[in-house]
Amino acid sequence: MITTITPATEENDLHIAKHIAPEQLPAILQPVMQLAQSDAEKDMLLLSLLTAAGSCMPNLYCRYGIAAKRYYPNLQLFIVGSAASGKGIANLALELVQPVHQVMPLVIAGDATYPAFYQTLARQDGHGYIHESEGSVITDVWRSGTANYNTALRKAAEHEPISRARCKEHSVIENPQLSMVLTGTLSQYKALVPSIENGYFSRLLTLIVNDRQAFSSRYVEPAESSPAIIAAAAQQLYRLYEQLWSGQPREFSLTPDQRARLGSHLETAYPTLIRLLGEDFHSVVLRMAVHIYRFAMILTALRMTEEQSPLAVSHLPLACVDEDYQTAELIGNKLILHMAEAYQLIKGTEKTEVPTVKPLDQKQILLNLLPEEYETKTLLDEAKAQGVPIRTANRWNDKWVAEGVVIKIRQGHYMKQAAVA
Repeated sequence: MITTITPATEENDLHIAKHIAPEQLPAILQPVMQLAQSDAEKDMLLLSLLTAAGSCMPNLYCRYGIAAKRYYPNLQLFIVGSAASGKGIANLALELVQPVHQVMPLVIAGDATYPAFYQTLARQDGHGYIHESEGSVITDVWRSGTANYNTALRKAAEHEPISRARCKEHSVIENPQLSMVLTGTLSQYKALVPSIENGYFSRLLTLIVNDRQAFSSRYVEPAESSPAIIAAAAQQLYRLYEQLWSGQPREFSLTPDQRARLGSHLETAYPTLIRLLGEDFHSVVLRMAVHIYRFAMILTALRMTEEQSPLAVSHLPLACVDEDYQTAELIGNKLILHMAEAYQLIKGTEKTEVPTVKPLDQKQILLNLLPEEYETKTLLDEAKAQGVPIRTANRWNDKWVAEGVVIKIRQGHYMKQAAVA
């Protein structure tokens, strides 16, 4: 029986980046994201860039769970797609980390035996970034040591010690911080994740690409600015790496409101998926909360590269920017649907349409809380009370005016359309 990846329905759109306003992303990512054209390319590029960037953020961590366990900004991602699906755009992420790698060895070849992989990771004090554009490179070389690799990757995802014992030696990597981006076909993905029982499935983020890349003249005449755009972003990331590496460990945290929102997903929206797919999906739900925390940490840390950023004050805890939490939450809500599809493909069960997990619509909530007529000060006061950044509230207000939801009576004075009617 041949298993195929069915395209998402319009009602249950699995695309991610199309739902994120470009200006909502940190400035370092905005010009790079413009190099992607299709929705699928944008998704692959965004997730790859965030994963690669997270590998270059030493001394940054967050605490999660009752035990307040430390988690670092390290993600492991597998992009599943057929030939001609445009997976190659993810390779820009590898270019992003090159300035850091040239100064402090970071990249680990996927085409390596397990002993070589372990020795390299140990030599780099547990820090590493694996990037392979062909999943078969890894699955072929790992076949003889699948158990070792699977265990090592699973432990690295939780920063648990990885040990290696031989007759005359025993060594341990105490705190592995490993990031990874792999792209490949469904068969290559299944070779790495043959079942959902061993725990690695819930730790490996999966993005399923259903689109086939249309031919474009840019493949014949690529934009001359592309290398310069990547190089500029890579240098910014390197400066961020230097700043974090030379400083003291710095804790990242969500605000109380953001933590409450994250908890509400665990208690309300996500259990629907567990009921539909089974209790085996429970671990995916729990770990998606950790992934959302990590995405938010990476996004907010990237804002430290912006000029005169108050986040760059190294002796202060790093608080999550609200826009970054919204972005991270959206990414997580979409990725969990990709994980649900991968879950069914691995188990070989009949495909079940799962409901879209929607983030709280803060924009609509803010609009509902405003009086029928309001001034800019009222808008910003209410936005502050709801934890919405001022620039976000102003952008939403401009959009309401453009869409006719709100009428601008005069400068700084607005009226809801319903009140006019």
